[in-house]
Amino acid sequence: MQRLPKAVRQLVEKFERLPGVGPRSAQRLVFYLLHNPVTELEDFADKLLALKRETVMCSACHNIAESDPCSICADQSRDEKILCVVEQPLDLLALEKSDKFHGLYHVLHGSIAPLNNIGPDQLYLRDLLKRLDGVEELILATNPTMEGEATALYIREMIATSNLKNKDNINVTRIGHGLPIGADIEYADGVTLARALEGRRKI
Repeated sequence: MQRLPKAVRQLVEKFERLPGVGPRSAQRLVFYLLHNPVTELEDFADKLLALKRETVMCSACHNIAESDPCSICADQSRDEKILCVVEQPLDLLALEKSDKFHGLYHVLHGSIAPLNNIGPDQLYLRDLLKRLDGVEELILATNPTMEGEATALYIREMIATSNLKNKDNINVTRIGHGLPIGADIEYADGVTLARALEGRRKI
């Protein structure tokens, strides 16, 4: 590694920080880019910068979008009485592909994971309470993992111990059949997600 040019080493180190990219994969990506024309690299660099410059976080649901509010929150045809909680924006996109959910979303940007030093304060959990006025059903669509289950239970307890006037009228459900334990929502197909939404249960 030390024999590689400095610019190559530095970019390899950057790629290694990406999830799922190991040292060998990082080196292959860098050498692939190295063989591309300068114009292609400049375009690639522009797209990376645009990723931050041309996207915003929706102040309502915390989805990543081009405008605030996002197109889903701004859609008046959506059912505001149903709110679906997901861990990541990719989970929201996956559920939208099922074409079975027409309510609103709330994106947490993670799940409670004590081993990774991620607690409730690192997620958009407190903002969720502010959005429950008028909500009749809250669907907890966190991933069926230990962290996802812990997050779902935390949300249920958070609502139960809150000062919300309508908390007794909120039907809190958990995404149901169709997703195997240990699976991530973003990798599930539309049919599986449709069945999971239809089979949600009260917790």
